[in-house]
Amino acid sequence: MAGHSKWANIKHKKAATDAKRGKIWTRLIKEITVAARMGGEDVDSNPRLRLAVEKAADANMPKENVSRAIQRGAGTLEGANYEEVRYEGYGIGGAAIIVDCMTDNRVRTVAEVRHAFNKFGGNMGTEGSVAFLFTHCGQMLFAPGTNEDALMEAALEAGADDVITDEEGGIEVICAPFSLSDIRSTLEGAGFKPEVAEVTMKPSTETVFAGDDAIKMQKLIDALENLDDVQEVYTNAIIEE
Repeated sequence: MAGHSKWANIKHKKAATDAKRGKIWTRLIKEITVAARMGGEDVDSNPRLRLAVEKAADANMPKENVSRAIQRGAGTLEGANYEEVRYEGYGIGGAAIIVDCMTDNRVRTVAEVRHAFNKFGGNMGTEGSVAFLFTHCGQMLFAPGTNEDALMEAALEAGADDVITDEEGGIEVICAPFSLSDIRSTLEGAGFKPEVAEVTMKPSTETVFAGDDAIKMQKLIDALENLDDVQEVYTNAIIEE
């Protein structure tokens, strides 16, 4: 199944993520802490925690940092009590945006998120205003040049829901959110290592931005992503380089 070309966007996002590694570690510590608190400290029986720990390993986070975060979540170490909160809104031209946060102060967080939307040409919506445009799923991205037929066969046999090839030859494997770890392990065992593997909110439709609108939209996304309480920003905007 063919899809919109997004490989340049993926590479750009990955480079930006790598450049903000210190902040990525902070976000991962929050995710590990909350996952351990909600589902227990046993990685094998807690799929969400397993995903977070794998992501921490991908980000080269020291194991002692991971262990302390798990202990805080399990209540054996003291620490801030984070809660999850989601905000929805609109960017340039009505593009859909979801902002997932972890915070110990909802009043501060909503004020900062609203300010970022307003300052950079967007506006916050009500709960559910754009979430219906996204699907919660596991996503793995493989570089152009990967053997499409072999990967598709291996992925579908492992339990993936869909395999999508874009115009540049990049391949996207979609699966249920908490099947991601097992399917990723199976595919890596077969010789297919993803460039990106994450649980995401995948948009059902996409809006392509270029020129001034692309610059404005990127500024809004960057402003939201740079907020301390923000974990992830999802959008149906495709920003052309």
